[in-house]
Amino acid sequence: MGKRGMAVARSRKGEGAAPVSAGMGSSEGVIFMLKGLIISYILTAGLLLLLALFLYRFSLQEKVVNICIILIYIVVTFFAGFATGKRAGSRRFLWGLLMGILYFGVLALVSLAVNRNLQDISTNFATVFMLCAGSGMLGGMVS
Repeated sequence: MGKRGMAVARSRKGEGAAPVSAGMGSSEGVIFMLKGLIISYILTAGLLLLLALFLYRFSLQEKVVNICIILIYIVVTFFAGFATGKRAGSRRFLWGLLMGILYFGVLALVSLAVNRNLQDISTNFATVFMLCAGSGMLGGMVS
């Protein structure tokens, strides 16, 4: 059997054929991104509750609390970018970047809806955006 005959025989059996995946561009990819965002915000809520407990128990200073909040954003978007990059397979850094940007976008929208302005994140708006996007991209790169 020639090379072409072997390839046809393998593809019929399913052996050696490239796996078929939905990819991140399909509706399954969009659903995965939404699930990732929901899980990210559940993780964020849990870590913020833990921070609130530490604040209550140890009377942390406001500066320490602000640093911890930003660290929570960084850690959560890193893991979201990591998970998204694992799922994407190719161009992982772009998918991680997208997850970080989406995370920040939801964060900004919720802040706007609750406070009617972006005052809570406006002082650090660009910094928090860069940290969320950058850590999401780094997570995608590491995946």
